[in-house]
Amino acid sequence: MKPYDAIVVGDANIDLVVAGCEQIPGPGQEVFVPNMTLHVGGGAALFSLALAKLGLKIAFNGILGEDGFGQFIRNQFSLCGIDTRYIRSSTKNNTGISIALNPEKDRSFITYAGANSEISLGELDMDSVAAGRHVHLTGYRGSCNHREYVETTRKIKALGLTTSLDVGWDDTGEWYDGIFELMEAVDVFFMNEVEAMNYTGCASTEDCLRALSRHSRHIVLKLGAKGAVASVGGTTTYRSGFPVAVKDTTGAGDSFNAGYIYGFLSGRGTEQCLLYANACGAMSVSQYGGSTGAPDGPAMERFVAERIGNTTDSISI
Repeated sequence: MKPYDAIVVGDANIDLVVAGCEQIPGPGQEVFVPNMTLHVGGGAALFSLALAKLGLKIAFNGILGEDGFGQFIRNQFSLCGIDTRYIRSSTKNNTGISIALNPEKDRSFITYAGANSEISLGELDMDSVAAGRHVHLTGYRGSCNHREYVETTRKIKALGLTTSLDVGWDDTGEWYDGIFELMEAVDVFFMNEVEAMNYTGCASTEDCLRALSRHSRHIVLKLGAKGAVASVGGTTTYRSGFPVAVKDTTGAGDSFNAGYIYGFLSGRGTEQCLLYANACGAMSVSQYGGSTGAPDGPAMERFVAERIGNTTDSISI
């Protein structure tokens, strides 16, 4: 038995969520807003918190500043049972901060990467990785770190572990086609449909999935409120989303990923993995903050049981 179900590698930062900010103040001006809240942020951190809440044993591997925000994140991880022994402390940068403005509508961000800018898979301690049975990766940035991601995922596979990766938005606009090589080395590959369209050049979800399936045996596309679709071993399965009132979409994709990987590591089929993923994503958007609405296992099961009649049955093709 491994001590951890999953090792998560990637970013952790502070999210300052500013609710109801309709305009940015001009020089010398002040704008009052209904609320501001402080949360743990970063895709890898939010995925870790969501997966730990579901009951799995998690260790986090990242870099934080030697400051109060870094300690806050460590404390929040510990409260959820996440092992922090593999988190390194930066002597050069403070803990990253992201200010999210008006999360109820089109979110805008002001971000300081901080210690997250120092993360490199080339320096990953493989002994720490070997302590888990699965590794989740974030932080792919196209051609600038492509080779280390391919080499690292192959090393992890050689240790007998499974891997997952959420490619994330490419803010450089490169949409590097080397991503297809990386897909072949990763066991479960996550994208949203807009990212998929940019990488493949396809105009429809169906065409994207067909193109991506030539490179990945297990690809999952997040479709927002419409739900999600997965192609596993050539079989395509779609499941619609759950209608909920949306307060804040921050971290919804990370909660979705956690629900899916929870099902995957529990040995569930694709349909059940998608069901868990959609439930976790829906519950996440019901609260401000990326991890506040993430459910524990029993709450997720109750949510599904109460609402399953309101979703379209899964469709396998």
